[in-house]
Amino acid sequence: MAKYLLLKHYRGAPAPVNDAPMEQWTPEEISAHVQYMRDFAARLKETGEYIDEQAIAPEGAFVRYDGEGRPPVTDGPFAETKDLIAGWMVIDVDSYERAVELAGELSAAPGAGGKPIHEWLELRPFYSEQSCVTE
Repeated sequence: MAKYLLLKHYRGAPAPVNDAPMEQWTPEEISAHVQYMRDFAARLKETGEYIDEQAIAPEGAFVRYDGEGRPPVTDGPFAETKDLIAGWMVIDVDSYERAVELAGELSAAPGAGGKPIHEWLELRPFYSEQSCVTE
């Protein structure tokens, strides 16, 4: 099994096919989108492929160590930027091919007008030490 992170970008590049901004969706369209993701996660829980997920608020800050004392904090990210991570899901699957299959399915979540948004999801494997064979 291998763990993968699915990053859900809001209005990222390249833009989804059905690119109406979420703030223009009706409450019913938002509910359908969220329900699709809940149903997707529930199905993966049943197969044992689900680890965790979380939506992320648009507010935030950048923090870095400066070697001095209190680290500097800069406002951001900002919702008006080209790319904002809106949430994530961690899955544990048998293969990269299965991770791609699931990411493609999640990409079909409905948006405005109930049409699949075909959004790009960032698929990132968790870093792991390579197995070594000792004789």
